Amino acid sequence: MPLSVTTDSIAEKMLVYQRSVGGWPKAVNEIKVNYEHPMSAALKEATLRDANRIDATIDNDATTREIRYLVAAFKKTNNALYLAAAEKGIRYLLKMQHANGGFPQYYPDSSLYRAQITYNDEAMIRALRILKAVAERKEGFEVVDQSLVAPARLAVERGIDCILKTQYVQNGKLTAWCAQHDRRTLQPVKARAFELASLSGDETVGIVQFLMDVENPSSAVKKSIESAVAWLNEVKMTGFALKEIKDLSQPTGRDRIIVPETGAALWARFYDLKTNKPIYVGRNSEVKYSLAEIENERRAGYVYAGTWPAKLLNRDFPKWKQKWENGESKL
Repeated sequence: MPLSVTTDSIAEKMLVYQRSVGGWPKAVNEIKVNYEHPMSAALKEATLRDANRIDATIDNDATTREIRYLVAAFKKTNNALYLAAAEKGIRYLLKMQHANGGFPQYYPDSSLYRAQITYNDEAMIRALRILKAVAERKEGFEVVDQSLVAPARLAVERGIDCILKTQYVQNGKLTAWCAQHDRRTLQPVKARAFELASLSGDETVGIVQFLMDVENPSSAVKKSIESAVAWLNEVKMTGFALKEIKDLSQPTGRDRIIVPETGAALWARFYDLKTNKPIYVGRNSEVKYSLAEIENERRAGYVYAGTWPAKLLNRDFPKWKQKWENGESKL
C-alpha cells in the first residue's frame, strides 16, 4: 500500500520563496523572510512572480535552513515536491562554489562584496556541512538523489582545501581567518564599512569546529586546527567581560561596554592583521582600539566582542586532541 502524502505549511511557503536558480533569499524588499507568518494569496502570487530575482544567498542561514527543513519535511510527509526542492537547493550550493572551493555570500549576484569567499556568520561552513551530510548520506540526507553524492564529496574536499589556503600567515606563522577573503587572491578583504580586513575571533571558531569533524584528518588539517587554537589562546583578553546595560543617555537607550571581571575571558570580533590588537570600527571605517570610541548605534547593534571560542578551547579541542594524539584515534 503506497504511503499517504501530506503537506507541511512551512515547507509549502519554502516552495513559494525558492528562486529559479535554486536558492532562497534572506529578505525581500528589506523584510526578513519569516515562514511562521501567514501568506495571503496575493503575497504568494507576487512571490512566485519574483522567482527570477538574483537575491538567493547563504547569508543568515538562508538556503541551508530551507534545505534541511525540506528534507525533514519530506521524511515526515512523503511529499516528493519537498525533496525535489531540497535537491534543487543542494545543486544551487554546488553551482555557487568557486573553482578554488570558496563560497560567495550571494549567487548569482556578485555586486559589492557578495562574490567574496564568505566565512562571515558561518555562511560557507553551513553550506559545507550540508554537502558533507549529502556526501556521507547522514543527518537525514540519505534520501537525496544518489547522483549528488560524488559532487558533494568533491565540493567538500575543495572547500577544505580553500580553508587551508585562506588561513592567514602572519610573520611566517599560521593564525586565523578573516570573515571574508578575496575570491581570487584568497587574502583577507573588507565587506561592510565596519567590517575591515582583519582576523576574526568569531568566524575562526566555526571553521575550526568544522575541521575537527573531518574524518582521518591530514597533517595539514591538524596543523591548521592547532595553529588556530594557539592563536585564539594568544589573543584572549583575560580578565574582561562584555556587559549590556540600560543607558537612557544614549541614542539607543542601551549600551555595550567592556569591563574588568576576575576570571572572565573575552575575544574581539576583529583583530589587526599585523599586530593582533583588537580593533573596533564604526560606520566611518575608522579603526579604534576601544569599544567606547565608536558610535552607540554600532556598539548596541553589532557584537564586537564575545566568548565564542570558550567551548572550543575548554572542551572540544582537548577532546579532539586526545582522539588524534599520535595520529590515531583513542576512542
